[in-house]
Amino acid sequence: MAPQDKNTPPPLPEPLRVAVADSHTHLDMQGSTVEDALAKAASVGVTTVVQVGCDLAGSRWAADTAAAHDSVHATVALHPNEAPRIVLGDPDGWSRQGARQAGGDSALDAALAEIDELAALPQVRGIGETGLDYFRTGPEGMAAQERSFRAHIEIAKRHGKALVIHDREAHDDVLRILREEGAPERVVFHCYSGDAEMAGICAAAGYYMSFAGNVTFKNAQPLRDALAVAPPELVLVETDAPFLTPAPYRGRANAPYLIPVTLRAMAEVRGVTEDALGTAVAANTARAFGY
Repeated sequence: MAPQDKNTPPPLPEPLRVAVADSHTHLDMQGSTVEDALAKAASVGVTTVVQVGCDLAGSRWAADTAAAHDSVHATVALHPNEAPRIVLGDPDGWSRQGARQAGGDSALDAALAEIDELAALPQVRGIGETGLDYFRTGPEGMAAQERSFRAHIEIAKRHGKALVIHDREAHDDVLRILREEGAPERVVFHCYSGDAEMAGICAAAGYYMSFAGNVTFKNAQPLRDALAVAPPELVLVETDAPFLTPAPYRGRANAPYLIPVTLRAMAEVRGVTEDALGTAVAANTARAFGY
């Protein structure tokens, strides 16, 4: 693929016949207006999106955007990589806020209190993305991540909202903390990254598994194996846009209108029609997020 192609948006896929939801997207990180993104998505049968918060500013934005658009539902949270930045500081300015000073535990408490306030809003359907990320955060950040994750679980339970989990290279600890705290009624593993064995554990616990564009990647056979055994009533589809663009468009910006590409690949893995999978996914997403 020529380098200039990286900046060309992938073409509109053939529309789905059954309307579905993108269970996890970041409209605030995409290169178009919210209105354009929603219109483009709706034109191919993606009529609902869950806009996910990763920090205080993004969570406020998600709540405001969901309030303004019937087809958008919000989740609010401090991302697992955000918690250590609040506590320990971010001298490199890797996050979207630029360089930050260490705020200590009191700063994390204050941020969690604001997430708790946002969680009460009716358009906020979930608490997430929260969880653990051992890929980007080193051992020094683990305590802050875990404290934040446990607090988000408590917030989700108290408000009766879905818990949206970011689990990167931390499967055992994520599952252990859910057991220790007692999981909320509805738990969604966003961008499911476990294998078939973990899918069995999630299924037994009634956790939803949301599959993203990486299920189409060549090296993702363990993901496809997990998708093949996940119960049909617990499977969701997402973009995680602008990230994880499905093949053959990997490396270009993702957006909710590309859900049909991933859904069709998923239907093939499961040996069902796209309409059957779309019908299940639409019902599962509405049930998971209570809309």
